[in-house]
Amino acid sequence: MAEETRLTRDGIRRLVLIVDDEHVNRRLLGKIIEKDYDVIYAENGQEALDLIRKREKTLSMILLDLIMPVMDGYELLALLHDDPNLSRIPVIVLTSERTAEVKSLQLGAADFIPKPYDMPEVILARVRRSIELAEDSSIINATENDTLTGLYTKDFFFQHARRHDQYYPEIEMDALVLNVNRFHLVNELHGRLFGDTVISSIAGQINRILDDADGIACRCEADTFFMYIAHKENYESMMNRIVTELNDITGNSHISLRMGVYQNVDKDIDIEIRFDRATLACNSLRNNYNTGFVIYDDKMHEKELYSNKLIGDMDAGVEEKQFKVYYQPKYDIRSNEPMLTSAEALIRWEHPEYGLVGPGSFVPLFEENGLVKKLDHYVWKEAAAQIKRWKDKFGVTIPISVNVSRIDIYDTGLEQKLLDLVHENGLEPHEYLLEITESAYTDDSQQIIDTVKKLREHGFRVEMDDFGAGYSSLNMLAALPIDALKLDMQFIRKITEDEKDFKMVQLMIDIAKFLKIPVIAEGVETKEQYDLLKGAGCDIIQGYYFSKPVPPEEFEKLIEARVNHNA
Repeated sequence: MAEETRLTRDGIRRLVLIVDDEHVNRRLLGKIIEKDYDVIYAENGQEALDLIRKREKTLSMILLDLIMPVMDGYELLALLHDDPNLSRIPVIVLTSERTAEVKSLQLGAADFIPKPYDMPEVILARVRRSIELAEDSSIINATENDTLTGLYTKDFFFQHARRHDQYYPEIEMDALVLNVNRFHLVNELHGRLFGDTVISSIAGQINRILDDADGIACRCEADTFFMYIAHKENYESMMNRIVTELNDITGNSHISLRMGVYQNVDKDIDIEIRFDRATLACNSLRNNYNTGFVIYDDKMHEKELYSNKLIGDMDAGVEEKQFKVYYQPKYDIRSNEPMLTSAEALIRWEHPEYGLVGPGSFVPLFEENGLVKKLDHYVWKEAAAQIKRWKDKFGVTIPISVNVSRIDIYDTGLEQKLLDLVHENGLEPHEYLLEITESAYTDDSQQIIDTVKKLREHGFRVEMDDFGAGYSSLNMLAALPIDALKLDMQFIRKITEDEKDFKMVQLMIDIAKFLKIPVIAEGVETKEQYDLLKGAGCDIIQGYYFSKPVPPEEFEKLIEARVNHNA
């Protein structure tokens, strides 16, 4: 019979090794199982070990006698048990001594067949069942463990964590999240193989930490690990241990890690929420590229509750018009006298419980979970209606610019939604300005460029917001379809104090002039800033120097001043 074929449940014959120093016993056992299995033989443990190593990928079962010359069954069992590649092969021990069972089980034996072999049906049933259990276990392990690190996968990790709480409810536990800072850059700079070495090194160190601590771990994402371990007071030595070995293995001291710890977890809350809290602590170090760790504390908990409250109240806020659109004027300063030319729509939340909430508290939250799209549409609708109201009341058009977030740009219905808005309000597209941040252009430049081109073809004017905060190349900037550059306010704040910042602003204005597009400076607060920008050739100013963002009724005073001036 062909020795390479295996298995029975699926019609493929499995390969079985019989190890016994007595020829009669080998042949007798072989005759019993060879009708269902392919069989090979060994006379002692050493001969068996050689065969096992040659056939480890095709061998499905070992039937092992314990008392043999050269190498006995106990020695072979111990060797198989300690080898990760060979320990998957089930071993049934052949013995007439009941006292041998405990030691054999401790060394990894799956079952026993008593001597003499007087019940062939029982022997076949034991062999078949042991092979099936081993194969089922192998399939489970393939999905239970991450292939690169050998740690649990996320789903199995959570299952095991819940089981740990069930059996050991009295043990205080900590939830840890460990992340490699800027791991995508590690892969880009050093290659995927080096990145795998980094991840494997961290996983190896985590395994050694678990040897000294009661707990489990998983690789959650490409560069993120979860650990659930018995409570520790201090994690500095753990971080130092991981980083030291990582540097020793990779030879790269520029790799940094961050870790968030939720100590003495509340076992009354779900396991995923516990790790959400540890992740929140870990992410608080996102823009800090030094190795370090943060403990989740009451302050973070209060912030989390506040954030969750805002997220939960968002729909009611939109339906009840708790969100208020304020308007900050933009003034054209190219002539001797500044002229009101347009406005930017800025959102505020008159929350029934927290009072007036600024956008910095809720916009980043909504950007993270996709709710910003609904908020953007609310602002778009309010701004379009406001342009029409002022147009009807004053007989002039004050164009309003609204923010178009990254998530909006990937909406295939974006063009039609904006066109419907302007047409419903009797406006022309050029009266409705769109602001897109520079960082959005650099995330997926071609997607953004294609979308903006289509919008401009319909007559919309597009401003690049926060220019100077991102990383646009000059080549890319020349190819972008935009109608204005809006300078990041961080540059403007320092132009009267730092000559380098002012020179940078001058350079950006010169670039815009070369491209023949106007420059808008936001965040202008003082007369000195105004004079410097006007002298440098800036076209439009926005900021507290002229006005803070105000509600529509206050903005109308500025429109009246413009109308009266032109009368």
